[in-house]
Amino acid sequence: MSPMQPETGKPFQDCKELFALLSEYLDEELPPGTCEQIRAHIAGCPPCVEFVNSLRRSVDLLHKFRSGEAPGPLPEAARDELRQAFRRNREGAGFHA
Repeated sequence: MSPMQPETGKPFQDCKELFALLSEYLDEELPPGTCEQIRAHIAGCPPCVEFVNSLRRSVDLLHKFRSGEAPGPLPEAARDELRQAFRRNREGAGFHA
């Protein structure tokens, strides 16, 4: 049995239509019957197996990622240096305000 689209109750025409639901599938946000149908399709479809495994690895990596604390504001002296360097560069290139 082909997996059914939750919105329409009609079977998926191809794997691309199913791909659109895989994030919700992995997050268990779809109705249980739809998840079971997707599991059944994936079990018999090597390209979908590969895609789901890749998506799972990506999600796992993102869950492990911890961004550092955002840096504080640039000190005024550093901002002045940058402004001066920008003006010198701009004037050297022939731009004048």
